[in-house]
Amino acid sequence: GSGGAPRAAIFMGKKDNDLAEKLLGNCFTLLVGLAVVLTIVFYVSAPTLLRLFGASDVTLTYATDYARIYILGSFFVLIVLGMNTFITTQGFAKISMMTTIIGAVINIILDPIFIFGFRWGMMGAAVATVTGQVVTAILAVWYLLHMKIIKPAAGDFALRGKVCSRMLTLGITSFLSQISLVAAMAAINNMIRKYGALDAV
Repeated sequence: GSGGAPRAAIFMGKKDNDLAEKLLGNCFTLLVGLAVVLTIVFYVSAPTLLRLFGASDVTLTYATDYARIYILGSFFVLIVLGMNTFITTQGFAKISMMTTIIGAVINIILDPIFIFGFRWGMMGAAVATVTGQVVTAILAVWYLLHMKIIKPAAGDFALRGKVCSRMLTLGITSFLSQISLVAAMAAINNMIRKYGALDAV
């Protein structure tokens, strides 16, 4: 999304909406493919990954309860993160913001209902989060398919090497920045677990 949307903006500026639509379509296809692969890998390896991120024997149960449900909903999270950038790129920042806010509000409303009302605990928090992301993803995709500027056709979703490489070369810097923050967070959690109090984790 962070690589595809700016590229789409460049080609929209050149009045080449066809290529912009291919960028959007290819980005969506890549996101779906990656989401399926990552969901399987992360779901299976959740306890090991959580240990790497600083979970202890005490917190692992809570973390696993939350993570496994959140991972199952990560498909929708990735769609939101990737596709909202294309909404903003077309000049509809308010719509992009509103889709995100609607999901967040749904999450906030459902949290106490699922956690305390249904007594689902950490699993309830995860279900609330995923429900909000599902609604946000549906809204984001609906808006993208009904916008007047770039509207991808069925053929635009077929992966093309040149189109994908344009997205990935621009998006790699954002990826490296985000993965560095994740690594730093994991290091901090592990240091807190080793040298600090359990409550801090």
